[in-house]
Parts: sequence; structure tokens; C-alpha cells
Amino acid sequence: MDNALRLGEEKVSKLLVRFSGPAIIGMLINGLYNVVDRIFIGNGVGFLGIAGITIAFPIMIIIMACAMLIGMGANSLISIRLGEQKKEEAELIVGNAMVLLITISIVVSGLGLLFINPLLKLFGSSEAILPYAKEYLQVILWGTVFQSIGFGMNSFIRAEGNPKIAMNTMLIGAILNIILDPIFIFVFKWGIRGAALATVISQAASAIWVLYHFFGGRSVLKIYVKNLKLHRSTVIKIITLGLAPFSMQLVSSVLSVIMNRSLNTYGGDVSISGMGIVTSIMTLLLLPIYGINQGAQPIIGYNYGAGKFDRVKETLKLAVLAATCIVTFGYILIRVFPLQLITLFNKEEVEMIAFGTRALKIYLMLLPIVGFQMVGSNYFQAVGKPKQSAILSLSRQCLILIPALLILPRIFKLDGVLMAGPLADGLSTIMTGIWLSFEFKNLSKQKLIQNGFVLDKSKEILLK
Repeated sequence: MDNALRLGEEKVSKLLVRFSGPAIIGMLINGLYNVVDRIFIGNGVGFLGIAGITIAFPIMIIIMACAMLIGMGANSLISIRLGEQKKEEAELIVGNAMVLLITISIVVSGLGLLFINPLLKLFGSSEAILPYAKEYLQVILWGTVFQSIGFGMNSFIRAEGNPKIAMNTMLIGAILNIILDPIFIFVFKWGIRGAALATVISQAASAIWVLYHFFGGRSVLKIYVKNLKLHRSTVIKIITLGLAPFSMQLVSSVLSVIMNRSLNTYGGDVSISGMGIVTSIMTLLLLPIYGINQGAQPIIGYNYGAGKFDRVKETLKLAVLAATCIVTFGYILIRVFPLQLITLFNKEEVEMIAFGTRALKIYLMLLPIVGFQMVGSNYFQAVGKPKQSAILSLSRQCLILIPALLILPRIFKLDGVLMAGPLADGLSTIMTGIWLSFEFKNLSKQKLIQNGFVLDKSKEILLK
């Protein structure tokens, strides 16, 4: 059976495991190498090295946001077009998306290198942290195009029904980074610059693998020269559908800036480093949810385009269940082993260890409900409803968390920064639950209409 056709016919639970399993493994390994990166830096460079990466992180998030804008937007569109049996349109999207990924990454890299000093200071860097942040970020910015191609176009491999190949893309980069990190940091004594160089080389390897897939004749969707010319309506559709994940990542960057500045004001360099560790652990725990979302997205998109609404609902329910199990397991780990997790990164800075242990418990207090919120907001992205997806995605990291970070620290000082996390998690989950309940009712109505019922608008009921 054709890989794309499986999306509409194979058992949903089997499909979700087949698509999400490789994505989860890839995401976990991808997240693990970021954690290992900071562990090596924390032990090889010191807590100021971790703080330097934490300050540089908002710019790295912007790079990822641009890749998501095109990659995730095109991915949704490709899945829907394949569901509608429109392969040529899907290939046009792939070609246009590749050009956009390369162009935008070059622009972002150039602007970042040009304004690197003022950006890092704006993002909360102290004089002590600045040299570490600058040395790391300069190398990362030169490799922006590799990250954009490797991450953005990998989504297209998954959309065409090849999740294992997509997983290999992440495995190649992650394993290579884990190998190169200790060599560059401890053997060659390149310090934080060595960590950045290891990351860029790994991203380049992933990008080469993705390009080989599409140009080596193995892909379902082909890249033709004619499709490399930007098509206005296609570009607009890609960007429109990619706005939700892009906005979420962009706001995440703003969030990191606000948090870093608050931490610098109320806690200094030690709190920035400690929160950087907490963020690394949180990212590792949440990355499997992104894997579930990546696996569920083509299944939901294809079946929504094909009008198979029962399969859409079943996919969403299974994805929520899987996400909740994963974050609950992560929550148990951080409650039972907080000290052990923090000291993996640095065993010498006592003040940082004390703050990081406390921050881990408070900031991730409501972690078990976050999986539902993330999967719920991704659902609207998958069915081509970017406005709803953007609002729900931004509710947790923008509409609630940023105001909380601006208000609570003024009252509770450093504790206010930590309390903002669970407040945002709780309120955004309630919003997502309400919106999904209305969406489920709408899907049920559409299913009844397909079965021959008609809508009595005067009474707002369906009649046979």
C-alpha cells in the first residue's frame, strides 16, 4: 500500500506508533544531545558557560522559529494536498519551501552576526557572561542554513510517509554532536567555541542527509527546477499555516529575554545559569510531545482532508493519552531526583545547585497537564486552522506567561519568576479544553451531514 494511502486506511493506533515512535526517539536523542552539550560545558567551562548559552538561546530560538515557519507550514499543506490526491501541488510546495528556508536563514544569520553585541546585552547578558555568549553564538550563526534545511525539510520526509528516514536525520546530528562535544571541549581544549562547532558540524551532516533523500531519487515527492520559482499564493499559504508554530517559537524567544532579564535583576549570573539547566531538563521532557505532534499531524491532516472525521478524533485522543503519560513520567522524575538532575551539569557552584533544585520543583509544578495543551493546540495546526492554533499555542507562552513574568517578580522577586510557569500551564490548559470541546461537536455535526442528515438552522439541530 502507498505510504500516503496508509494514512487514511491503516489502524490509527498503529499509524500513530509508526509515525510518532521514530519522531519521539529522534526528538529525545536530539534533546539529549542539547542536554549533554550543556553538561559538557558546565563541567568543562563552568557555570558561566551554561549562562552564556542561556543568554544566546533566544537568538537560537529565532533561528528555529524561521525553520518552523516554513517547515511546519509546508508540512501541514503537503499532508492535506496528499490527502486530496494532489501530488503535483504537494511537490510545488516542497520546492518553494526549500527556497524560502535557504533565503530566510541567510538573512537571519547576517543580521545576527551584524548586531551580535547589542542583541546579547539586550537579552540580559552581564559583562561576565558576554564573552561566553558571543563566542558560542558567532559559530552557531554561521551554521544557520544547515539547521534550517535539516529541520525544515525533514518535516517533508515525514509528510510523505517516511517517519523512519526522518528519525535518521535527527539521529545523525545528535550522535555526531555527542561524539564531537567531548573531543572539542576536553581534548582540543576549544571550550565553548568547540561546543558550538560540534553543533554546526552535526547540523550540516543532517542537512546533507535530507538533501540526499530528495535529490538521490528515494523520495516520494520530487524536487523539480520549475518548482524552485516562488509561487505567490503557495508562499502565502505556507507562511499562513506556519504562523502558529513560528509565533510560538518567536514568543518563546521574547519569553527567554524577559526571564533572563528578570533573573539577572533578582538573582544574578547564578540564577541565569540555574534556570538554563531547568530549561534544558524541561525541553528534554517536552520534546517527545513534539514528536507525538509531528507523528499525529500528517495522520490528522490527511484524514481531515479526506473527510474521515472519526479517524481525526481517534488520532487526537490517542495523542493526548500518550503525551500525558510521558509528561507524568517526567514529573515523577523531577520530584524524586531534583538534586541529582541539577548536579549532572555542575557539582561545584553550591548556590546555583540550590537555586536550580528549587526552581525545578516550582516551575514545573503542573507539568502533567502540559501534554494535553500542546497536543490540543497542534490539532488546529494539523487541520489547517492557523488562527485557532496560534491563539492556543501563544496562550501558554505569551498571553499568560509573559504578563505573569512582568508582574509577579515585582511582588515576589525571584520566586515570582518561578511561580509564573505553573500559572500559565494551568490557565492555558483550561482554554485548550474549552476550544477542543467545541471542535469535537463540530466534527460530530460534519459526520452526521456526511451520513445524510441536514441542518435545521432555525433550531440548530440535525434532521434526517
